[in-house]
Amino acid sequence: MAEHHLTVEERISRGENARLDCPRSGHAAWSPAQDRPDPVSLLEAQAKSRIPELVPIRYERMLASPFAFYRGAAVIMAADLSTMPNTGLNVQLCGDAHLSNFGGFASPERDLILDVNDFDETHPGPWEWDVKRLVASVEIAGREIGFDAQLLRTLVLEVAGEYQKTMRECAQLGNLKLWYLHLDRNGIKKRWGQELKHKELKAFDKKLAHASHHDNQRALEKLTRQVDGQLKIAPNPPLIVPVEDFLTGPEQDQIGATIRGLINKYALNLRGDHRKLVSSYDYVHMARKVVGVGSVGTHCWVILMLGRDEQDPLFLQVKEAQASVLEPYLGKSDYDNHGRRVVEGRWLMQTSSDIFLGWDRAVGLDGVQRDFYIRQLWDWKVSLDFETMEPDEALVYGKICAWTLARAHARSGDPIAISAYLGESNQIDNTLADFATAYADQNERDYQALISAANNGRIIVADGG
Repeated sequence: MAEHHLTVEERISRGENARLDCPRSGHAAWSPAQDRPDPVSLLEAQAKSRIPELVPIRYERMLASPFAFYRGAAVIMAADLSTMPNTGLNVQLCGDAHLSNFGGFASPERDLILDVNDFDETHPGPWEWDVKRLVASVEIAGREIGFDAQLLRTLVLEVAGEYQKTMRECAQLGNLKLWYLHLDRNGIKKRWGQELKHKELKAFDKKLAHASHHDNQRALEKLTRQVDGQLKIAPNPPLIVPVEDFLTGPEQDQIGATIRGLINKYALNLRGDHRKLVSSYDYVHMARKVVGVGSVGTHCWVILMLGRDEQDPLFLQVKEAQASVLEPYLGKSDYDNHGRRVVEGRWLMQTSSDIFLGWDRAVGLDGVQRDFYIRQLWDWKVSLDFETMEPDEALVYGKICAWTLARAHARSGDPIAISAYLGESNQIDNTLADFATAYADQNERDYQALISAANNGRIIVADGG
């Protein structure tokens, strides 16, 4: 039987009616529940599924600043958000929509696209969970820069307002126009160029233009060296450790055939032409690599493959996919492989994705079966450092993130209902700004709790990870 589609009027009513169960004013209030879990305990529980010798690196990176802590604390915020009002207007959530998880990468057509770029925690859920994580990250990062309270309030209001405005625009689009909607360098200039000084706009554009140099050739220069006449990924322990350092005897001789088999298995999940392209490259070497902040301690590998010669490299990143931190509160994933959960979420939220994006399930060197997702390591990947920006730049970057998030949510959710819920007044902007201030204070308290845990020896922290 064909699915019944609601009319525009019915979708508007759905959004307006959601205000009855979840008033917009209710999003402002944040106070920790009496039975709120200890934040350090939540991180310790996560650490049990991580590589033990890498967990201290994760703590070291999180202790760098309150914003660094926030980047690694998605599990803490997920627990907090689950205690707050819920609109019931679900979308595909990024699950970790802070400022550093947006950036640029190459589309298959070799254009630079700006989009969400981290989906480890992606899961269906209420749109406001992502937006609250975004606006709180603006407040937290802005405090580190040294922005005063008035400027920060303006920034957060503008970011929340951009989400509202973009969702309203998405609600007016036909389905195909919405699906093809994307953001590139020209789109940034057209929408926000007038908000930047000429010097700032030029620097911003230069940063994006430089992304094309961050590719497989650059990875070849930065990550490899010749060893006995063979190209290898250069070791930099504990951050980069060649696969042979984990093997003994016959296992070293068999690893090449094993990895080739795994690559062939992963390729079955790719489109036919992309599978053909992968098969034109041959496995050369693999190394374990530490990446990010929140991901530190999960199993992550980099595979070097070569095409026609040593100047035709392909670097694949094979990253473990564990259950989303949102799952305990929003239900289990529809997919029995968390690698596929990540890939499907990325396909749904991004306007364009890496042609090598796929998933697999494999038994690791420790004999444990895990889920993984695979993509190119670098493909024009670029991120913009909010913490070094002037106010005008920070404002535009925050708006880029908000536009991107609203467009991503509109693809999987109901933009008409969400827009009707948001309304056209500035009420939702103010409530989200109030939340951002309150949660930034909570983040600072949680950060201090991790510092105390390090000082009293409860956790072990690496030095220089």
